[in-house]
Amino acid sequence: MSPPSDAAEAPVPVVAAPLTARRRRRRVRRPRRLAVGTAVLLGVLSPAIYSYTTTMLQPSSLPLGVRSVEWLRTHHGNWLVDDVERVYYGWWKAPRKGGAQLKALPRVGFAPTVRSADRPRVELAAWPPRIQPVFAKPLPGEGIWARTGPLVDGAPPVLVTTFRTETDYPRIVAYVAWFDHTRTQLAFYPGRYEPPSAPVRGPMSVPNAQRWRLLATFNAGFTYIDGLNGSSIDGRTYEPLRDGLATLVGYRDGRVRIVTWHGGPNAGPGIVFARQSLPPIIVGGKLSPQLNDSSQWGATLGNAVRVWRTGVGIDRHGNLIYAAADDQTVITLAQILERAGAVQAMQFDINPEWPSLITYQHGHGLVPTKIVPNVMQPATRYLVPDDRDFFAVYRRLPGPVSVPFN
Repeated sequence: MSPPSDAAEAPVPVVAAPLTARRRRRRVRRPRRLAVGTAVLLGVLSPAIYSYTTTMLQPSSLPLGVRSVEWLRTHHGNWLVDDVERVYYGWWKAPRKGGAQLKALPRVGFAPTVRSADRPRVELAAWPPRIQPVFAKPLPGEGIWARTGPLVDGAPPVLVTTFRTETDYPRIVAYVAWFDHTRTQLAFYPGRYEPPSAPVRGPMSVPNAQRWRLLATFNAGFTYIDGLNGSSIDGRTYEPLRDGLATLVGYRDGRVRIVTWHGGPNAGPGIVFARQSLPPIIVGGKLSPQLNDSSQWGATLGNAVRVWRTGVGIDRHGNLIYAAADDQTVITLAQILERAGAVQAMQFDINPEWPSLITYQHGHGLVPTKIVPNVMQPATRYLVPDDRDFFAVYRRLPGPVSVPFN
C-alpha cells in the first residue's frame, strides 16, 4: 500500500476570473454617480442651508424652535406648518367638552378699594360694568374689574379681569383689559423684523424716555406675510394699507377707533398710527356674518381650530378693550369681546407664542406683570428689542398725540 500523497490534500487555488471591461466600467460609475448625486443635492440645498444659518445667527427675541418654524413659513413651507398645526391643535390638543369645574380664577390686578357703606367708592365711579358671567354660579371676582397700576387724575386708567367663556368648556379662561381713552395714550411700535418694510424702526421696544408713564403693552396683529396687513406711523407708510381690512387707528386728538379701511394705501399725516389685521369680527355691535368663512382669517388655521387668540375692540364710549384666551375659534373670540362691551372689534395675533398683555407698576422702578400667562414670553418683553410690532399704553399727556420714539 502506497503512502498518502501530500499533493492530493493540498487546496486547489481559486483563480478569480478576469474583470470584463463592462464590469470595470460599472465599478467606476457607481462612485461617480454617488459623488455627482451628492454634489447636486448640496447644490440644491445650499441656498436653504445658508439662508437658515444666517437667519438663526441674526439677533432675535425668540427661541430657536419658534424661529425655525417662522423661517419655514417664510420659505415656501407655510403649507407644511399649516398641516402639522391642524393635526396638533385640531386633534391632538383640541379641548374636550365638560370636565371638572374650576374652583378659582387666576388673580389679576389689585383688589377693588373697600370703603364703608356710607362712603361710595369714588374710585369705581367711571369703571365699565361687570362682564356678565357665562355660568349661573360665577366664581369669586369673575368678570369684576380690578386696577393694575397707578391712578391717573384720581381714577384707574387700566382695568383687567378674567371670566370663563363657555359652559361646554368650563376650564377655559379669558383675560380682558380695558383702557380709559380719557387717561391713556396708545402708541404703535415696529419690531426688529415686523413690519418687514418699516422705514424707521426706532428702539424696537418701549423707549427709555417714555417708561416713566408706561401703563401696559400688548401684541399686535397678524404678520404681513400672513395677512398682507398694512401699517402706518406718523404719516409714514410701513406697509401699504388695504381696503376692506379691520384697522386700529389712532388720531392726533388721542381718540382710537376700529374701522373697516377704505382710504387707500397711505394713512396720511392726520393719523398717528394705523395697524390692520384681517377683516373685522364685530361691526356695529354685531358679530360679522363673515365669521363662518374660514378663508377670511389667514392661511394658518382659519377660524375653526381652537388655539390661543387675541383681539381688540372699542366700546360705545370709545375705550379700548384687549382680550386673549386659549382654545378659541374666531367666533368665540368675537363673543368674548362682545360680552366685554365691544361694538367694533378685530382679531389680532394667534397661536401660543404671541399673546402678551403686560401691565406695569412704578413703586421701586418699573415692575412688569404678565396678565396673560404666556410661558413662551417673559414679563420683560417689549422692554428689550422684540421681533414683532406691538402697542404701548401710556399715561396721557396734554396736547396733540404722536408716537414717541425716544
